[in-house]
Amino acid sequence: MRFTLRQLSYFVAAGQTGSVTRAAEAVNISQPSISAAIAHLETELGAQLFVRYHAQGLSLTPAGQRLLSAARELLRDSYGLYEVVNSAMGIVAGPITVGAFRTFAPLVLPEIWSGFQARYPDVRMNVMEGSEAELLEGLRTARLDIALTYELSLSPDMTFVPLAHVPTYVLLAADHPMAGRKSLRLAELAEQSFVLLDMPLTRQYFLSLFEKMGLAPRILTETSSPAALRSYVAAGLGYSLMTMRPANMRAENNLPLAYVELEQDLPPMKLGLAWLTALKRPRVCEAFEEFCCELAQQGALPGMAPLPGADEMDHIFHG
Repeated sequence: MRFTLRQLSYFVAAGQTGSVTRAAEAVNISQPSISAAIAHLETELGAQLFVRYHAQGLSLTPAGQRLLSAARELLRDSYGLYEVVNSAMGIVAGPITVGAFRTFAPLVLPEIWSGFQARYPDVRMNVMEGSEAELLEGLRTARLDIALTYELSLSPDMTFVPLAHVPTYVLLAADHPMAGRKSLRLAELAEQSFVLLDMPLTRQYFLSLFEKMGLAPRILTETSSPAALRSYVAAGLGYSLMTMRPANMRAENNLPLAYVELEQDLPPMKLGLAWLTALKRPRVCEAFEEFCCELAQQGALPGMAPLPGADEMDHIFHG
């Protein structure tokens, strides 16, 4: 058989994303190169690997699903050769696939990505965004090496290293009567319209805050888009809850927002790195963990407003 590991990696990217366009973005190559690799593999193996839908992406055939599983394992084994040589030479190099929770990926990930690549130019970093549930599935199936996510709902088969404690914020339009408050209780907002972030696990977490207070939110609308949520709130349609406070205090419709810390008896959520405990980590994953911890110890993650309390950060790392 005549095919290369590179062609297999392009096939895997297409299989995981279900799109030639997203696969090309994931591996930083042109769309024709992805299509050519798939066509070559189909010709070489004598099997159709994808069903193609006009303007709707790709879906794997049964043969494609079997090849995807085998190709992932083959690529992992081949990348292990990098690790054998690089470990002996003390080099950080090779591929790493990092997952990031969709709500904070645009805030923290770009600078982490560019900074890590600048420090280790021989690393090839791929990024996948998703909900908490999608990230957990990606770690369990070894599609992800490591994920930036919350400790919320992590299972015992995962290792978690905290980077920061992130309080929950009430998100308000800047001209809301309560926007100038230092903190708010949910009971003060219960009669107002609520915009709910409808993502797996996230949805349950925010609704559980109301339930613990014996309250029922007046849900105006639900959206899985953090950008849409911010714009709805900025336009004065209602309030919402978020666990990330970006440095940019304007919504995508260019209207200003206010973030007011939520008063609650629950401990703040922990943002950190998670990986599958049973999976042997290559040196590049350890280096990524060290780099993220170094950034967190500086007191503010990229793209976010300063986290409350340097003492709290010290407690995370030393307490």
